[in-house]
Amino acid sequence: MNNTQSQQHKNREEEEEEEENRLLQSECETIPLSSCRSSPTKREHVYEQQEEEEDTDAVYAAKDKVHIFDLESAGEGSGSTAVPPVSWRKLWLFTGPGLLMSVAFLDPGNLEGDLQAGAIAGYSLLWLLMWSTIMGLVIQLLSARLGVATGRHLAELCREEYSKWARLVLWVLAELALIAADIQEVIGSAIAFKILSHGLLPIWAGVVITAMDCFFFLFLENYGVRKLEGVFAVFIGTMGFSFAWMFFDTKPNEEELMMGLLIPKVSSKTLRQAVEIVGCVITPHNVFLHSALVQSRDIDIRNKGQVQEALNYYSIESSVALLVTLVINLFVITVFARVFYGTEQAKGIGLVNAGQYLEERYGGGFFPILYIWGIGLLAAGQSSTITGTYAGQFITEGFLKLNIKKWLRALITRSCAIVPTMICAIVFNTSEGSLDTLNEWLNVVQAIQIPFALIPLLTLVSKEEVMGTFRIGPIVERVSWSVAVLVILVYGYMLLDFFLAEVDGLLFGFLVFFCAAAWISFIIYLVQHSGAIPSMLLRSPNSKGFFSLNGN
Repeated sequence: MNNTQSQQHKNREEEEEEEENRLLQSECETIPLSSCRSSPTKREHVYEQQEEEEDTDAVYAAKDKVHIFDLESAGEGSGSTAVPPVSWRKLWLFTGPGLLMSVAFLDPGNLEGDLQAGAIAGYSLLWLLMWSTIMGLVIQLLSARLGVATGRHLAELCREEYSKWARLVLWVLAELALIAADIQEVIGSAIAFKILSHGLLPIWAGVVITAMDCFFFLFLENYGVRKLEGVFAVFIGTMGFSFAWMFFDTKPNEEELMMGLLIPKVSSKTLRQAVEIVGCVITPHNVFLHSALVQSRDIDIRNKGQVQEALNYYSIESSVALLVTLVINLFVITVFARVFYGTEQAKGIGLVNAGQYLEERYGGGFFPILYIWGIGLLAAGQSSTITGTYAGQFITEGFLKLNIKKWLRALITRSCAIVPTMICAIVFNTSEGSLDTLNEWLNVVQAIQIPFALIPLLTLVSKEEVMGTFRIGPIVERVSWSVAVLVILVYGYMLLDFFLAEVDGLLFGFLVFFCAAAWISFIIYLVQHSGAIPSMLLRSPNSKGFFSLNGN
């Protein structure tokens, strides 16, 4: 009798749990993610069911993912937190996403910011380059953490987190910023083609070539994601070799270089270049991109040991990748500081004429420095254009939930960028000054978007119902929000400085004021939605941290 009652009670509990899970999944599909206040265990159950139902929507198909040998030994069950010692073999297999992410730190916009900083400010802003790269690393590690712990990327989670109007605004702004970045990258490649062809190829022809060869490189992914990552390693190696050649050829002052790295110094004359250095390093589309790239490895998000092990390896490979970008950017700044600081050409130098000025100072030689510069610029433009196309696919698919073939997504996102790029190449290719004006406006578009990538990222990585036990701890949360506020203030100063110089006329001034009010209002809405301030005040310092599973 007791056994029968016990069995009936057990069956009743199982039925109640099934009903609760069914209602939970129904609720999670119809309301924003932030309203689904379930326990981490139940959310894992929901994710498991959604994974089975929506396999076609995955960023990387299961057959395309890199399988990490013996990763299952990190833990036998979903509750296991055991992490094996660091393995060089596993680190090699995890190496790749950080390379693609790091390209955004070396795109043509960055190179132009570097050369202008060196020419105008000399060695004095090298310390800011170093600290900006460290801030960028913090943000990119958070993006990777979000992608690994949830199995989804930032755009997908924003679609669930925010109401319809808010996510549509976020999507439009992300697309506009991506197009602006893509125009800079494609035109940078086109300038490189013009340099290497000795002026035979006009800018518009270089734009067409870049658009076409981007599809060729993306086609390599059909032979495995590791092949494409290998191509990026070659691109970064080419940039490193080219700019290192220039560095040793120009023989910068070692003492001034070290002082520039270690002694913080900014004057009123170099403030604009300081702002541009920070602005170039932290780009909005890269925040979306990294959270998707890390999903190219086969990781069971229900296995906490596997997730933690993946986070450890991604932290190492991202740190090394950004260290490499720091060295390359340092090469560029020091070369132009050595050659042009204090000269008449300093204020008028840009991507178009930089190689010519270098050749005038150092001549042709066995391998002309003009072509070394062109090769490095071409590698930067080509690699950043491909990652821009990748980011466009993830952003479009994530916000709009498009269930279409990968090649069609690439075609759509490439077309959205290449058409305005071609128009800009024709309209603004009248003089070097017009290209500089275009570059300033493109930087403004990206500056407008940066809060709307950082705030959603910090909102999501701080939520236990999204991250489970991998929610960031209070110390990391405070540091991350501090970095975000600093970056937003820097971009805000860039916008203010730009529009104060450009606003002319009552109508244009009113339009700028209206847009600024809307921009600030949306930032306030996102911060209020995040609950960041009450969360940081109420959470205990003993909560979860950054690198460890339990955050201690």
